[in-house]
Amino acid sequence: MTRQDAPSLFEGDAPRPLADRLRPQALDEVVGQDHLLRADGPLGRMVASGALASTILWGPPGCGKTTIARLLADHTDMLFAPLSAVFSGVAELREVFADARSRRAGGVGTLLFVDEIHRFNRAQQDAFLPVVEDGTVTLVGATTENPSFELNGALLSRCAVLVLNRLDDGALETLLARAEVAEGRTLPLAEDARPMLRAMADGDGRSLINLAEALFAAGTTAPLDVPQLMETVQRRAPLYDKSQEGHFNLISALHKSLRGSDTDAALYWLARMLAGGEDPRYIARRLVRFAVEDVGLADPDALPQALAGWEAYERLGSPEGELAIAQTVIYLGTAAKSNASYRALSHAMGAARETGSLMPPKHILNAPTRLMKDLGYGEGYVYDHDTEEGFSAQDYFPDGMARQTFYEPRERGFEREVRKRLAYWQKLREAAGGTGDADEAEDEP
Repeated sequence: MTRQDAPSLFEGDAPRPLADRLRPQALDEVVGQDHLLRADGPLGRMVASGALASTILWGPPGCGKTTIARLLADHTDMLFAPLSAVFSGVAELREVFADARSRRAGGVGTLLFVDEIHRFNRAQQDAFLPVVEDGTVTLVGATTENPSFELNGALLSRCAVLVLNRLDDGALETLLARAEVAEGRTLPLAEDARPMLRAMADGDGRSLINLAEALFAAGTTAPLDVPQLMETVQRRAPLYDKSQEGHFNLISALHKSLRGSDTDAALYWLARMLAGGEDPRYIARRLVRFAVEDVGLADPDALPQALAGWEAYERLGSPEGELAIAQTVIYLGTAAKSNASYRALSHAMGAARETGSLMPPKHILNAPTRLMKDLGYGEGYVYDHDTEEGFSAQDYFPDGMARQTFYEPRERGFEREVRKRLAYWQKLREAAGGTGDADEAEDEP
């Protein structure tokens, strides 16, 4: 232990934050992560066997990643070596690795805990590979970001990735009860304010304990109701990163809620995104995409409504314009749904790739020069408006390519009418092709 690491003579008398005093001293005191720590959980099995594998702990802030890592070192008799990716570079890594090699030579293992491991760049992450591979260190990395996106594949292949849960209401209440025991008094909260305090923490145990500590420090004795609680302590900002996974998770939730015609759920995810500071223009653009991808011609007004909502927001700005986006969400959520246009384009793109550069049939080509007329351009073209039905039944696919059906409208909304119309034209086409006289076709729907 270095001189600066040595505890001060008076350190025991220094005040300690409530969160530090409540830090679990054993794995069975950790709340909310039973799926990992119980006897048949992955960490429970590792501890029981005494063989800890290098691990990435992925979870939201305040769920216990650092505490679990420290306790794993205690339970496996390894030296706990903490490192923050925010404040460390290659030089610090080399020093840590050298110390770990020295300890290993003396029969002592090292649990290297790297907080915010996703902050290391790719080259720095590569530095871990040899020492993890040969067992110089057992790496436990903590991250709030999706490891699939933020960590090297080579490093991930050498580590178990374990997902920690956001703390649920029961786990948060357990922490509040422990805080009251540690302080020797109950929190000054009215009956309806206690669940509000838990909600304010938004699943973050550390944040909850800090909120409780602020309440204890306020010196209030009379129970606080919800408005008084909100005035006394600061609500935790919702966990939402506009450039990372939370951004994509919530827009996916909004899109799929709309696709499932669950308008209320869609409004909830919209509100979550707006509360998290998402750019409403991004949401508006995605709603336009939804209108053409998942509603289509089942409701031809969906696209104009989505565009109008976007334009209304541009004219009004926030917060008034957000109501226009909410109205768009309600319209799209309650609209008839069809992805027939989306599928039609996908199938047509596939056919275009397969058939290459086939020329259009000559009868539908313009012939602005004599040479083109001599080559047969435009010959035999029938002007549809000159026919009795307004439909010539000519073939517009390339010569040598069989006719294909890409667009198959659903029996939903306006597409029911489109489906009838296409069926009628197909009968005219079959009649004109020799399967019967066009006059035998049914009347136009």
